[in-house]
Amino acid sequence: MKRVLAVVLLGFGITAGAVMASVDDEIRARIQPVGEVCLQGEECGEAAAATQTASAGPRSGSEVYNAVCMACHTTGAAGAPVIGDSAAWAPRIAQGMETLFNHSLNGFNAMPAKGGCASCADEEITAAVEHMVAESQ
Repeated sequence: MKRVLAVVLLGFGITAGAVMASVDDEIRARIQPVGEVCLQGEECGEAAAATQTASAGPRSGSEVYNAVCMACHTTGAAGAPVIGDSAAWAPRIAQGMETLFNHSLNGFNAMPAKGGCASCADEEITAAVEHMVAESQ
């Protein structure tokens, strides 16, 4: 009887140990850091991947629009002209493309510089402006 009890207790002990290891893994996953510091010149996980992605070449105007500009220029948030709304775009287009490029790159009224996309190249932002103008004429 004592041997049976010892075997049962040993079995429970092994099972409890496995369960506790699983709980420990879940806790480690929940409290892991959300980021890391990556200094210039170092190869760091996601930062290195972002750099490689960014160096793949400039994105098209429609890609930049869909990634950055769409949030405001589809809804008209903060007075942004809605893409495709010829009446809203006409006075802006009349000012000339250089003015539109300047406003998009440096910010204007409620729009931050580059629409808030600090990682976008100037040529990507101007391509997005050209895309919006083409869609709104």
